[in-house]
Amino acid sequence: MYRNKFQSSLLSILYSLGSKPLELWEQKVKHGHIQRVTDKDIRSQVLELVGVNVSTTFITCPADPRRTLGIKLPFLVLSIKNMEEHFTFEIVVLDDQNLRRKFRLSDYHTTTQVKPPVCTMPMRLDYGWNQVQLDLLDFTKTAFQTNYAETLRVQIHANCRIRRVYFTDRMYSEEELPAEYQVTLRFQQQRARQ
Repeated sequence: MYRNKFQSSLLSILYSLGSKPLELWEQKVKHGHIQRVTDKDIRSQVLELVGVNVSTTFITCPADPRRTLGIKLPFLVLSIKNMEEHFTFEIVVLDDQNLRRKFRLSDYHTTTQVKPPVCTMPMRLDYGWNQVQLDLLDFTKTAFQTNYAETLRVQIHANCRIRRVYFTDRMYSEEELPAEYQVTLRFQQQRARQ
């Protein structure tokens, strides 16, 4: 999708305030829902993914399983809210040996396990809104001793609220980001005013 397109320092693949936030995404829902809701903490519309089982309610980008993202930017950022239920997401990357590698992060795993081609890692989310930043260069090198080439696919499972999913050329502090990319900073400022 993006392989032959210019990729600037910030490349968003999901923005909850867009007119069609899931236009690029396939949706699967069983015993749950995916809908746009207004989050009271940040007073903004977000996407809510809720399911009884994390494996049966999710969104995947790109929607067409025959296509790939082709994003070369090495840092993935998810602006997500901890719903205090189990949550997981997956990233499929291509390495410099032309092999597909999958990273699966969840709040219910307790140890990192590498069983090529999959690396499963624990993740801890703070209460409320979180800015999850993943260094795919480092992950690929550490887990598989190969070099990251590009991201092919992103899959986000229940249970969470999503404001934005984007890629960057480097790690940015939230203060460095444009206002529409800031979430946790807005949340902290609004809580301080209360």
